[in-house]
Amino acid sequence: MENVLTASRTEEVVAINESADVAAARRAGSDLARRLDFPSEEAARLALVVTEAASNILKHAGRGEVLLRTVHALASDGKNVRGIELLAIDGGAGMSDMPSSMADGMSTAGSYGVGLGAIQRQSDELEIFTLPDQGTVLRAVVWETPGATEQWKNGLICVPLAGEHACGDAVWAAVSDDNALLMISDGLGHGEAAAEASDAAVSLISEIAFKLEPADLVLRAHRGLQRTRGAALAIARIDPYAGKVSFSGVGNIAACIVIGGVRRHLVSHNGIVGHNLRKAQQFDSPWQDEALLILHSDGLVSRWSLDGYPGLDRAHPALIAGVLYRDFYRGRDDVSILVVRREVAA
Repeated sequence: MENVLTASRTEEVVAINESADVAAARRAGSDLARRLDFPSEEAARLALVVTEAASNILKHAGRGEVLLRTVHALASDGKNVRGIELLAIDGGAGMSDMPSSMADGMSTAGSYGVGLGAIQRQSDELEIFTLPDQGTVLRAVVWETPGATEQWKNGLICVPLAGEHACGDAVWAAVSDDNALLMISDGLGHGEAAAEASDAAVSLISEIAFKLEPADLVLRAHRGLQRTRGAALAIARIDPYAGKVSFSGVGNIAACIVIGGVRRHLVSHNGIVGHNLRKAQQFDSPWQDEALLILHSDGLVSRWSLDGYPGLDRAHPALIAGVLYRDFYRGRDDVSILVVRREVAA
């Protein structure tokens, strides 16, 4: 049975620049909880988390963004449960003393004070990556059912070009028999037509994902996308027991494995899936537990690096995606970033 890991796109993005934006972020969180039919108590907790996170951005950084998406995990009874993840991203002063910043009432120019304490109490998960003078990325999750666990931790940011309502990028990720299959599609151009191509890719791949190898999936997508604008496409399958990643990519989707701070790039071929595909080739690369797999569309600059962020490679993948988005987004196209790590119990 397949367990989906994440929504195909970031569902709510709210820029925080003034006090009215805090209320807008709260409404966005409440709207997403309503669409997911979240229990009322969890929806109320989410509203408080979003409000405090947005308020902290405004007070201590002046500007930033709140991003919300649906996440999936397994409950203690083995059932798939949903959660809502919040990323609060800013490029402000950061925090030099995290314990003090988490303490209620400790509010200074460099401390988020009572807000972080409230977020910690109201969320089921809270993780923060911050560096002095480089800003803060905060991740909080409220689950619809307590006790959810994520063995395959993932981070996703998939947002449209400013001014566009539809995102031409889309992501699909799922796990079956502890193998993970990941896909990013970048529809040609941006806007509605690009989104239609990526939606078609998600629909097709989600139906046959674990039945074929990545290169064969790309070929099937090529036939299925011929009536669309076409897309760049990358598909990776991680088999942790065989210790390998099988990858096939066409077009401008970048992919790399990070092990011990060392990046190994995965090769994509030129072309457009659905229109101009010369060949789909599959490459196998070594994989080990605690490694990162990072895929992204060309909305992100290619020469990003984690070297200037001590400890980030060990942080939750959502924090890694948030930092990459904040500091390396081109701002001229849709952007999708997918970061995955398999956690192994001690």
